[in-house]
Amino acid sequence: MINGLKRVAALGAATVALAAGAVVGTVGTASAAPQDHHRPSAAPHHCVRVAGHWARQWHPAYRDRHHHWHPGHSTRVWVPAHMECRR
Repeated sequence: MINGLKRVAALGAATVALAAGAVVGTVGTASAAPQDHHRPSAAPHHCVRVAGHWARQWHPAYRDRHHHWHPGHSTRVWVPAHMECRR
């Protein structure tokens, strides 16, 4: 008889916990919906066309999987022409 009461109490507690978890999960999903907060784009007079140019890119030093040390070095990379807009 006591084991039956324990089983009923445990089943009731588990049901309440599952129901509470489902409610909290639904509320969390609803609040995680994406918001539409986009800033307006910059005005055209704030944009400058930058010509393509070579830039230096630094590659930091590292140790490979064979424990061999490779010192850092820089390489030249081409940056194509683009528009830079400032607000």
